[in-house]
Amino acid sequence: MAKRAAQNCESMDQVRIEIDQIDEQLVDLICERFAYVDRAWQLKKAPADATVPWRIQQVIDKVRARAESNGLPPELVEALWRQMIGWFIQYEEEKLRSAEPKT
Repeated sequence: MAKRAAQNCESMDQVRIEIDQIDEQLVDLICERFAYVDRAWQLKKAPADATVPWRIQQVIDKVRARAESNGLPPELVEALWRQMIGWFIQYEEEKLRSAEPKT
């Protein structure tokens, strides 16, 4: 189905169709990102390695700048990314803990 520009939607049904298509794409992209996170924990050595503050800030700075350049509130993007990054860090820590040799 062709993508309809927001300003060309003439009904809430049309708006909802477009939002649903975007949501599908967002989930697909998050799935792709998750595959890299899943690989990242395998390359790390310990649960403490899951949190890399300089990298977190680098990612936040990049997504905020991209949001701002596209007219999207950077605070929205930062909040979403911090939530996602927090979940991914917790996931990595759990995986790394479960992979540690039992003594």
